[in-house]
Amino acid sequence: MEKKDHNSIEMKRLAKKIEFLDNPERRGDILPEKLLNMLPVKKAGNFLDLGAGTGYITIPAAKIVEGMVFGLDIDSNMLEVINSKAKKENITNVKALKGSIDDIPLSDNSIDFALASLVLHEVKKLSNSLQQIKQVLKPDGYFVCIEIEKKDNPTHSHPRIASSIMEQEITNAGLRVTEKLYPTGGIYIIIAKKQ
Repeated sequence: MEKKDHNSIEMKRLAKKIEFLDNPERRGDILPEKLLNMLPVKKAGNFLDLGAGTGYITIPAAKIVEGMVFGLDIDSNMLEVINSKAKKENITNVKALKGSIDDIPLSDNSIDFALASLVLHEVKKLSNSLQQIKQVLKPDGYFVCIEIEKKDNPTHSHPRIASSIMEQEITNAGLRVTEKLYPTGGIYIIIAKKQ
């Protein structure tokens, strides 16, 4: 009986996590299709969704991109969700990858477009993660960072990174910032290119 209760609790926890990650309000009400249309995604290229979660962006990207779309996450449950969604929609160019942004399990110079949406504020060493991203990008490949702007609000305990600091870190990693967008009040998007 105890094992059944534990599994039930785990399933409920997973369901809540999926509901939270798939909620467009969490991302400033920007639907993934609209977001992808704002970005320099190469149709024929390979796409990497860093911290892919439930595939909120991975699956729509796979409908646009003809190359491979890699959904990277450390949580095996999330990778199962991505695979399930891809299978349900008959999408064949998605590959769910278990791994972290600090050690991306892909070849150097293999990715045309890498996206980190609401995930870089969680990494331990931002500079290491950005170096890993740069390493897997092809020359002239794009990296896009989407984050929530850090506000001076002591009541908000969730870690955030100010856009000015993120831009500096991306530049320090050897990527050239080409554009900054502020689609909604609290969200910023930094687009950078590998030289």
